[in-house]
Amino acid sequence: MNELIGKTPFFRLLLPVITGIVAASLLPCSSHLLLLFNLSGLMLMLLSFFIGNKQQFRLRWLFGAGLFLFLYSLSSVQYREQERRVHYSFSDNEHYYRGTILDIPVVKQRSVACNVKTASPVEKKVILYLEQTEEARELNPGEEIIFSARLFSFQNLGNPDDTDYAGQMKIRGFSGSGYVHGTNWQKTGRQNLSVPVMAQRFRAKALDFYLSFDLGQEPYAFISAVTLGYKAYLTDDLMEAFRASGTAHILAVSGLHVGIIYLILNSLLSFLGKQGRGNVIRLWLIIILLWAYAFVAGMSSSVIRSVIMLTLYCLGKMQHRRGFTYNTLAATAFVILIFRPFSLFDVSFQMSFVAVFAILYFQPRLSLLYTPKNSVSRYIWNLLTVSTAAQLGVFPLVLYYFGTFPTYFFITNLLVVPIIGIVLYAAVMLIAAGSLSFLHSGFVELLQTIFLWTVKNLTEITLRIVYISESLPFAQLSNGQISLLQLLLLFAFIIFSARFLFSHQSRPLIIAMASFFLFQWTITYDKLTKQPAQLVVFNNYGRSDISLFADMKRHSVEIPENGFLPHPDKSIFRLSDSSLNNYAADERFPLDLLILSHYRYFDIEQLLEVFNPSMIVLDSSLPRFAAVRMGIECNRLNIGVHDVRQNGAFSVNF
Repeated sequence: MNELIGKTPFFRLLLPVITGIVAASLLPCSSHLLLLFNLSGLMLMLLSFFIGNKQQFRLRWLFGAGLFLFLYSLSSVQYREQERRVHYSFSDNEHYYRGTILDIPVVKQRSVACNVKTASPVEKKVILYLEQTEEARELNPGEEIIFSARLFSFQNLGNPDDTDYAGQMKIRGFSGSGYVHGTNWQKTGRQNLSVPVMAQRFRAKALDFYLSFDLGQEPYAFISAVTLGYKAYLTDDLMEAFRASGTAHILAVSGLHVGIIYLILNSLLSFLGKQGRGNVIRLWLIIILLWAYAFVAGMSSSVIRSVIMLTLYCLGKMQHRRGFTYNTLAATAFVILIFRPFSLFDVSFQMSFVAVFAILYFQPRLSLLYTPKNSVSRYIWNLLTVSTAAQLGVFPLVLYYFGTFPTYFFITNLLVVPIIGIVLYAAVMLIAAGSLSFLHSGFVELLQTIFLWTVKNLTEITLRIVYISESLPFAQLSNGQISLLQLLLLFAFIIFSARFLFSHQSRPLIIAMASFFLFQWTITYDKLTKQPAQLVVFNNYGRSDISLFADMKRHSVEIPENGFLPHPDKSIFRLSDSSLNNYAADERFPLDLLILSHYRYFDIEQLLEVFNPSMIVLDSSLPRFAAVRMGIECNRLNIGVHDVRQNGAFSVNF
């Protein structure tokens, strides 16, 4: 760690930035205190320049402390400003808004999803679901619309197996969403021609260009994802196949893809030479073309991250610096987090930087374990060590976020990654040949046919490998969700175990063993204190969803529409229709729980003549207005009530 800090200046700058972002997300802090930190930091840095030569060494910490305070406060302020721009409490009533379509609309089963930036009455990013019409399907990025809708802030459903959907939308910068009927919106005729919007327009043209090649549904979806980062056409089955095979990273345009594009450009421009002015021209052309590729790929965050990394790498090469280093990686993270602090909590951001760090840390050490005899074995060995190094870095994150891990990632990456390189080469050539089709040249048509055949067949081979890998026994380890503490302990074990294996020093081994012992202890503690099985009334968008929840999984149980639910200790009755409307009881039946579903005209006073419940649960199949009415009625009658759609899932321990 001391070596890393000492030889990586940007790592020392990155630490206060990360600390400031994390502190701003967890701790309340007034803007006045942050301003005080900022000014204190500036004063300490200024003071360090007036220290006499005799005191320079003893007080060398002043500049560092001042810079830490300055960057800490700056990143905290940036985080809070970004949070302020995203947060908004929308009105409960329908309002008129004016907004601009930000990217390519996605056609859903019954609607067209559009990312929109409103301009009035508030400036926020929202997701609109327009009723599916011909006009909605033909919307383009940059077009301005005026619409009337009731917008809602994002909320988690409150189910025990939910992801933090509201947090994910916040990281992406979206404030809310809403549904718009077909008659409640229209185009204004104005257009926004900002750089991000123009990038999305170019991306849409590139997708239409691919469509002209008649690739087939899955190959078209695949090639759109791996070259342009557009994943809307990927089916759930295809996405799951890539996840289970350990090749999901191929579908997101990131470091791998941009790195291959860099190699293509480097090869094509090699005639300019690797020394002197020709080398500088070559590197500047590569930088320009990489940013042009980012533009065509829609300026997505993952592409921008990778292009920034390679831009810094090229600038370093111009100065005759070493290749890609920890400092380049830290500098990239520093630049991104200063301007986009929310990126720190983005899963793709974390995985991409951890993967690159793992490659820099592990791959040189792994490559020393074997010396290949020829160029073919050297290529395969390098590919294997890079893949292994990246997976060593990201698999703790995969367990933390998803609780799964692909078993055969070694084999699938060894087979698929080289094919992807050829596919990207062929796709670039196909686009170049297609753009020259206006020449009506037989040679150009021949090249287009060859490259189209290459793309089609290699795509089919890739998909076949992925599907076969997914179908193999034990293709994916599941139920391996770990906590944040376990994540940190696992990282410590991996890093210090590697240090011991290659240095044979005792201290890394002691730390690795201590980390592993604590990791195992936490796993054992979790198993001994795990939550008991629960009967859960889930919040499920207009549906009645009652299941048994155990070991972080839902298990179906037979639930009657009207009748008692299975439970060893509590009396739980579910009612879904008007069958008890005219029922007269001599004595009220005592219940621990009464669950009301589907029927919108339940009369709480009438039900209380039949039942004497300790709690009434209104499940998510009830219409919103009916649930609100019943909730008010329960409160008036002093009966405990839980509205699942409003308050999240309701659970009862077994």
